[in-house]
Amino acid sequence: MLNLVSILIGLVTLALGLVAFFPLLGWMNWLVIPIGIVGAAVGALSSSNAGRNLNIVLIIIFTLRLILGGGII
Repeated sequence: MLNLVSILIGLVTLALGLVAFFPLLGWMNWLVIPIGIVGAAVGALSSSNAGRNLNIVLIIIFTLRLILGGGII
């Protein structure tokens, strides 16, 4: 059950993160990355790894986007 919750959190993170890829909305990554961290923590509590892995991949992608954008843009 926790894996399903983690996957749902990951899908919300993905949806918000795709919006943050638009120019001048990179500041949203500061909101999206903590949501992904919560999803990864919930996924770590489950017996399956799918939700945790999804959130870890999203955290890495959106962190790279934040770094490439200079932290704000």
